[in-house]
Amino acid sequence: MDHLKQKVAHHLSVIYSDVTLDITTDTLADEVMSIMRLDSEVCNPVAHQNHWSQEDVILITYGDSIKTENQPPLQTLHGFLQDYCNDVITSVHILPFFPYSSDDGFSVINFSAVNESLGDWQDISSISGDYHLMADLVINHCSSRSLWFENFKLGREPGLDYFVTADPKDDIEQVVRPRTSPLLRETQTNEGIKHVWCTFSHDQVDLNFKNPEVLKEFIAIIRLYLDKGVKIFRLDAVAFLWKKLGTRCINLDQTHEVVRLIRTLVEHSSEHAMLITETNIPNRENLTYFGNANEAHCIYNFSLPPLLVNTLVTGNCKYLKQWMMSMPPAQNGTAYFNFIASHDGIGLRPAEGLLKDEELNTLINTMQSFGGRISWRATNGGVNKAYEINIALIDALQGTVKGPDKWGIDRFICAHAIMLSLEGIPGIYIHSLLGTGNDYEKVKHTNHNRSINRHQWDYEELVNQLGQEWTQHAQTYSRLKHLIKLRVEQPAFHPNATQFTLHLGDQMFGFWRQSMDRRQSIFCINNISDEVINLSLSDINLISTDNWCDLITGTVYDSIELGIEVQPYQTLWISNL
Repeated sequence: MDHLKQKVAHHLSVIYSDVTLDITTDTLADEVMSIMRLDSEVCNPVAHQNHWSQEDVILITYGDSIKTENQPPLQTLHGFLQDYCNDVITSVHILPFFPYSSDDGFSVINFSAVNESLGDWQDISSISGDYHLMADLVINHCSSRSLWFENFKLGREPGLDYFVTADPKDDIEQVVRPRTSPLLRETQTNEGIKHVWCTFSHDQVDLNFKNPEVLKEFIAIIRLYLDKGVKIFRLDAVAFLWKKLGTRCINLDQTHEVVRLIRTLVEHSSEHAMLITETNIPNRENLTYFGNANEAHCIYNFSLPPLLVNTLVTGNCKYLKQWMMSMPPAQNGTAYFNFIASHDGIGLRPAEGLLKDEELNTLINTMQSFGGRISWRATNGGVNKAYEINIALIDALQGTVKGPDKWGIDRFICAHAIMLSLEGIPGIYIHSLLGTGNDYEKVKHTNHNRSINRHQWDYEELVNQLGQEWTQHAQTYSRLKHLIKLRVEQPAFHPNATQFTLHLGDQMFGFWRQSMDRRQSIFCINNISDEVINLSLSDINLISTDNWCDLITGTVYDSIELGIEVQPYQTLWISNL
């Protein structure tokens, strides 16, 4: 216990090294540990222990992505998971299910309550009893309609010093923003006009972690979520957490130390709890959130979506292959979180330095021609720059730079086959599993670009669509389910199993996976073009004494000298077991 307290106190001393506190870091450590009940209940985490296997697949969904009359949406979701996903996923990420005022849940009014329109804590606990539950810790900001912000304006606690303020004359030129709105929001308070820091929107006011009371509030929230069955904590927008005038206010040392502190507290409170950092930033910066296996257990592989979509619409895997060869293997105890579609869009910042401007412009223009929208951010020079592409993935892959074609669903399945076989834990967005297209009506209704990929299904209509084999929804669900069921049976697809890139030309994206016990090898071969490609098995150095077969089709290869015609967007998982 003394060692743990020393560790917590050290984290706090680093976080508050430039802040004058009213209490000592030792006293603050005692308070933090008491909130987490670490004064009486302590787990002993094992260093570099993997909390996952090839069997783990995470479904990403809103609490009300599927609705039915006269039933709380969380109960409808639970029923859908049991009826359609029991043999597909092990975990579910329910996007913010708290009372909120904007941004579809990410402007939280009350972190400790369940949105009544979705259900209650019992519904959350029921889902966490059947699946590993991933929940958002929206840690950078809260709603301007929260009690904390109302108290801030009135000059009373809790909330008095809970928010970051600045003078418009302060040096904020370097601040990195993902939005085009002004950084500072003019706010009338009992003490006069104050300018409140808003990294995202003016309804999302940034919290002041220089005040340890704010940190303690979030430690209590973490403890509550653990008690309700949350296993995986998604640290939303955490890169922006700490502010220091005259800097970029992103990825600061104190931010990393806060992540380390949360890691220490969570893993000593719950043996299998995990942190995933949501840091939609350039690839090199994103990788730093692994720390030395002492920060995030998992980091979002944000560069994968833009690179993979670019690969499939251009028919050239050059940039994807270059990136993959540059990615360090995740050491045991850490893993990449792979995804190719989400409730947001296809982020473009993670492609900076990986795709040339000309490639990015072609990608943007192609996505716009497929019905996509573009969201923008402000740069230091005052020029707006494309931040993300908003589009449903199945529509993003309906064609190539040449236009729509007949290979849309095959291209979409190829994208998921690549994602499912890469090093890391796969996350599948519910609207990818269901083959949901662009929702233009919702965009018109909300006037928000991101709504294009946030459709709400009527459960009865969804069941009807999935029951008819010819529908886009039934085809994508059936084919993805087949791939997932194959994936979870292969030791070579363990998130930390060895991975090497193969060199098979620009139209064939290939890599080799080997199980951690070295018994199984899988050669993952993907034709990312709209042309038939002839492949000789001798090109991928199969061992002649092993028996090889394609797991997806069941085809057995009697000779490694065979030539194979790989169809457009076909994937081969050639395994020796």
